[in-house]
Amino acid sequence: MNYLHWDQKTITDFSEAAIADLYEHGYVFTRIGKGIVQQTRSVRINLKNFELSSENRRILKKVDSLSLRLIHLPQSEYNWKIGKLAKDFYTLKFGPDIMSAQKIKEMLTLPEKSNFNALLTYSENGTDIGYTIAHLSSSLLHYSYPFYNTEQAAKDTGLGMMILAIQYAKDAGLNYVYLGSLQRPSDTYKLQFEGLEWFDGTTWNSDTEEVKKILRTITDPVTPE
Repeated sequence: MNYLHWDQKTITDFSEAAIADLYEHGYVFTRIGKGIVQQTRSVRINLKNFELSSENRRILKKVDSLSLRLIHLPQSEYNWKIGKLAKDFYTLKFGPDIMSAQKIKEMLTLPEKSNFNALLTYSENGTDIGYTIAHLSSSLLHYSYPFYNTEQAAKDTGLGMMILAIQYAKDAGLNYVYLGSLQRPSDTYKLQFEGLEWFDGTTWNSDTEEVKKILRTITDPVTPE
């Protein structure tokens, strides 16, 4: 299985300005290793143009007991159950050997090996049921590697988690939320948000019909970001 990317490099400048510039040029952090970024068909929400749509509000109403809190990484006290939850989730959604519990532990506890510095934690009635591993700065949030308890969570929990994160970022005064890439036909769900832009290899594009046509032509399976 392949991950769509046009370029890959390893960075050594981890300043917020340098990272923001990389994301502006279609690069995103990966789980491959520290400093490794790939240029891809990145998709983002320009938060100055984002407002909740009626459909967004409908989803939030269906998961109205879900709350979000931010945990800064690395975690000093790691719970192995988080890694198991992630492994089980990705196995169910995408098949075996996509995500290991060890990789989750690495991303949450070893900053010398990981590009991610935040864990979005979602709770329902006082119980943590979902997480998203993310990169957060004063200007952007890269929402990546979401997973949740599929047996306990409501049907629209995954989309509800994403909407809550976007609203959190807007309320915090950030400029962009990056939602990974557009590489599978099923990724069209990311196109429903106001303020959406996608990187076409050269510039940021807001024509969703154009990228829908591109996604309809894709038949090769690719790994989840």
